Amino acid sequence: MFDGRFRAEAERTLKPVGAQIKRTGITADQLTVMGVAMAAAASLAVANGALRAGLLLLILTALPDVLDGAVAKASGTASPRGAFFDSVADRFTDALLLLGVAWYLASTQPGRIAVLPMAVLGASMLISYERAKAEALGYEAKGGIMERAERLIALGLGLLFNQLLVPILWVMLVLTGVTAVQRFVKVWKQASAEVPARPSRERTRSRRQADRRVARSTSRQVRRRTQLRPPR
Repeated sequence: MFDGRFRAEAERTLKPVGAQIKRTGITADQLTVMGVAMAAAASLAVANGALRAGLLLLILTALPDVLDGAVAKASGTASPRGAFFDSVADRFTDALLLLGVAWYLASTQPGRIAVLPMAVLGASMLISYERAKAEALGYEAKGGIMERAERLIALGLGLLFNQLLVPILWVMLVLTGVTAVQRFVKVWKQASAEVPARPSRERTRSRRQADRRVARSTSRQVRRRTQLRPPR
């Protein structure tokens, strides 16, 4: 949802900020690495029950992730390599954060509720794969009700109101599943609109036989003309 409605406006707003950071000598890749380090610290804090500290570190994780693109554009270093690095770092960051939540729930909650954050992680990886595969095929798969920005906001609310953490994770799981269906349908429609009608086997076989007959006839005509050509 953020990608479809607010990302372009956010990028325009952050462009001057990216130019200012660029003057300090900090690169986009360094900001990406900083975000991963903050995510690791947030994961450890949450796993050990320091949810407020984890929330603060989660916010600090999101800041470099928002700013690295602005810095790359301001410095003229935006590239497919940087986009690939940023995307992989985002997936790794998601895994770290939800692993920390799973560890915390395993230590404080009965039963198998610690599996819930892993289910959210699996669903989030699915929608990321859908977008990556769609874009590799030339289709557009952005959008959905629960993208990465919404998941981070929801997780932050769960850390702030820890008594609501488990219900919020259930909501995240359901809405991430809805997003997976939304993206699947979106790409399916785009791909279906471009699928050409497949010729039947009989039609294909007849066409091949006709091509062979034409080729044999042409070959015979060439040989006949060669034989009839007078010597020079």
